Amino acid sequence: MKDTPSALRMARNSDGKRVERPLSPHLQIYRPQITSALSIFHRITGAGLGVGTLLLVWWLAAAAGTDAEYARAAGFIASPPGLILLFLWTGALVYHFLNGIRHLAWDAGRGFELSQVHASGKLVVILTIVLTVLVWIIGLVIW
Repeated sequence: MKDTPSALRMARNSDGKRVERPLSPHLQIYRPQITSALSIFHRITGAGLGVGTLLLVWWLAAAAGTDAEYARAAGFIASPPGLILLFLWTGALVYHFLNGIRHLAWDAGRGFELSQVHASGKLVVILTIVLTVLVWIIGLVIW
């Protein structure tokens, strides 16, 4: 054993002989799949929702503060970077919600066939795009 990683791969088989365990495959070996991509995206959107909520909290705190604080927060949110962040936050919220429903179906034991998993994943992505754009169209018409 030359180093710690080598030592960690050492084990004994059922006959008591020392053997070296294989390394787990890396992401570089696996071909990307819709299931793994959606799982990673679900985690990213969850984190994004937490960070994006800080923008909402800032806006609410500014609304409870002075007129100048509110004008600064509202001005940022109405600016192009603010609108982009809001659009991304809306998309993350819709995706996380829809994918959460998909996970609840799995918790109930439904939709585990590979064709169903792929179909529900594609449906979540399509509905996320459609509903996010629809929310923004409705929001901009009212705004």
